[in-house]
Amino acid sequence: MPPEGAHLVTPWMGYTHHGIYVGDGNVVHYGALMYDVIRKPVEEVSFAAFAEGRRVYVVTHCEGSFDPVEVIRRARSRLGENRYRLLSNNCEHFVEWCLHDRHRSFQVEVALQFPRWFGERVLAMLMKWSRKWGQTPFSAAAARSEVRRGGGPGASAENL
Repeated sequence: MPPEGAHLVTPWMGYTHHGIYVGDGNVVHYGALMYDVIRKPVEEVSFAAFAEGRRVYVVTHCEGSFDPVEVIRRARSRLGENRYRLLSNNCEHFVEWCLHDRHRSFQVEVALQFPRWFGERVLAMLMKWSRKWGQTPFSAAAARSEVRRGGGPGASAENL
């Protein structure tokens, strides 16, 4: 069994589920979210119920956290809370608060950064392609050139 007050994670469907080991074979965690319909409260369950047959890992934190007795007290202080929200109050937010008094989810932060990261990669690829072929689709000169080619009544570079 892990040490008391340990941060536990178990992989589940592309993300990790988080809990706090409170001793005597029990874990406190935010209960499951099923299809954004059934939301379980913060609950204390057996280690086996938390794991549901999956591997469980202990997370080691570089930064300091509360002592194990305080971590367990904080975890149990929220038993019965039923305010789960995927992006703002999930199992990782809960565990980070128990350990560090910070309401934070690294999984959510990474997921929210992905669209920006992806867009930047697509833009970089387009810019690289445009330089390779001598095109500068994002420059004012290219825009004026398009207006001249596009024609149409009153279309000219001066109208830009």
